[in-house]
Amino acid sequence: MTGLLFILQIVFVVIIVILVLLQKSSSMGLGAYSSSNDSLFGAAGPMNFLTKATIVVGFLFILNTLGLVYLYNQQARESAWNRMKSEQSTSVPTLPTDNR
Repeated sequence: MTGLLFILQIVFVVIIVILVLLQKSSSMGLGAYSSSNDSLFGAAGPMNFLTKATIVVGFLFILNTLGLVYLYNQQARESAWNRMKSEQSTSVPTLPTDNR
């Protein structure tokens, strides 16, 4: 299960990178912090399809990360010492006694 979620995590990362790179930059560098409304929202409005898709994939990425953290935490609670204890038999062999 964790292997499948880890592969899904990598897929989400690649999709987020592609979506961010495809988005049109409405300003160059630190110009986004200027007082112009056009540099903040752009001419098309506050959100287009790529922005919405980035938000959705980012949300799925966060949910997947939380799922991975939960599953890895459950695996970490089981230590090797506890597994070794459960594998050992409960009966202790006794040494033969000499009845003289």
